[in-house]
Amino acid sequence: MKVMVDVSIVPLGVGLSLSKYVAECEKVFSTFDIKTHLHPYGTILEGEWDEVFAAIKKCHEVLHEIGVPRITASLRVGTRTDKSQTMEDKLASVKDKLNSA
Repeated sequence: MKVMVDVSIVPLGVGLSLSKYVAECEKVFSTFDIKTHLHPYGTILEGEWDEVFAAIKKCHEVLHEIGVPRITASLRVGTRTDKSQTMEDKLASVKDKLNSA
């Protein structure tokens, strides 16, 4: 099943600057057969359910391996069965409506 997940992974107990941990997760995500889109408050992951959630799990594992004692993650998960739709399709749909207004 295809899934789109907006995930925000927040390492705790490592100080205020988190960009190095974000970069570690982005490296992890790039090793999976998924599409990603980094944004200021997280990453959108798109692909098969098992692959996407394996990537999230691996990100947690890697962060713990490099010394992060605690991690909190927020996920918004979307699936649909009526049609196939990518994150680009969703954005294009809104942009089309803006351009026709």
